Amino acid sequence: MVRMDIVSIPGSRILEIALVAFATPDVDFLCFGESDQPSPASAHAAAVAALDAGVTRYPDVRGLPELRAALAEYLTNLHARPVSEQRIQVTASGMTAVSVAFAATVRAGDRVVLHSPSWPNVGNAARLRGAQVDELDLVALPEGGFRLDLDRLDAMLQGARAFILNSPNNPTGWTATHDELVAILEITRRHGVWLISDEVYSRLVYNGAPAAPSILDVAEPDDKVMVCNSFSKTWVMTGWRLGWLVVPEGTRDAVTELVEVTHSGVAPFIQHAGLAAVRDHDAVQEFRSHCATGRTLTSDALSGINGVRYTAPDGAFYAFVGVEGLTDSLALAKRLVTEQGVAVAPGIAFGAAGEGFLRICFAHSADRIERAMGRLRDGLRAAAATA
Repeated sequence: MVRMDIVSIPGSRILEIALVAFATPDVDFLCFGESDQPSPASAHAAAVAALDAGVTRYPDVRGLPELRAALAEYLTNLHARPVSEQRIQVTASGMTAVSVAFAATVRAGDRVVLHSPSWPNVGNAARLRGAQVDELDLVALPEGGFRLDLDRLDAMLQGARAFILNSPNNPTGWTATHDELVAILEITRRHGVWLISDEVYSRLVYNGAPAAPSILDVAEPDDKVMVCNSFSKTWVMTGWRLGWLVVPEGTRDAVTELVEVTHSGVAPFIQHAGLAAVRDHDAVQEFRSHCATGRTLTSDALSGINGVRYTAPDGAFYAFVGVEGLTDSLALAKRLVTEQGVAVAPGIAFGAAGEGFLRICFAHSADRIERAMGRLRDGLRAAAATA
């Protein structure tokens, strides 16, 4: 049969929950990594103006010059070291940035190391390149947080082609410190390994800093480092499909050729929306404040529930909740949909290291969070009573 000749990858357990939720009335969706807030009005207005002006022709595959310049300025102001425009490649989403980074660095048969739990799309994108993906489990701490074991990372990178770093992390919220990033970079340099850093949640931190520590704070322009980012999270622009890559000095022309054969550039009117968003500093502050409120409401709702292990995350907009004795997070997530009317992502969706956990997106309005968390509390108590 023809379908047997199609390349396949593991199915999404998040989508599996969503399909159940779509078929169930009155469900609060906290399973997707998406806010219920609108995109910045500035981005919307810029896209409309560009469309009205007929800005719909083939773009510069590298990205609009003014957007590349704005992103370089944005990153230079945000991080400890300057980033030149010649290192910026615009892409059609953060996921596309990851895929292009793999196309540039990973070949069939290469071994790629990924810390886990992790967003499943990243590992699957490496597998589509024919890579062997080895997962390095984050260490789950008794109080509910996580850490990366640098000694184990050092051992696993022997003979590897690339290490995929995601900080702040989806789903755990783990965020690497500056000192950890220095150590990670030193390890990858010593092993001659590419470091692909997914930093799409970099602005969503809750310690008062403008951004999470970044590999851009410590890496040299010619290091074997690629940094992937997106407009989806920081600027609440998930559906716009706009992202970018920071590539090593002198490599953009080669990377642009990969973008050309992958998606031939990004719609120019979308890029004008991105340009307006980058300049809209208030939008970033407002969304981070919004997420901070959701984080507090979620933490308050989870406190006092027997058998729940949770610490508020340092970054991103997820609560990754450990449930004592839970061995089938997918089944529990389905019951929460059908019996309680709340959809959360099962931990197993993020790899074997995620089993026993549930991921909750708290980037929603206060009313939705309060209602959904009341339903979740009832569901967790019911599950504990029948365990």
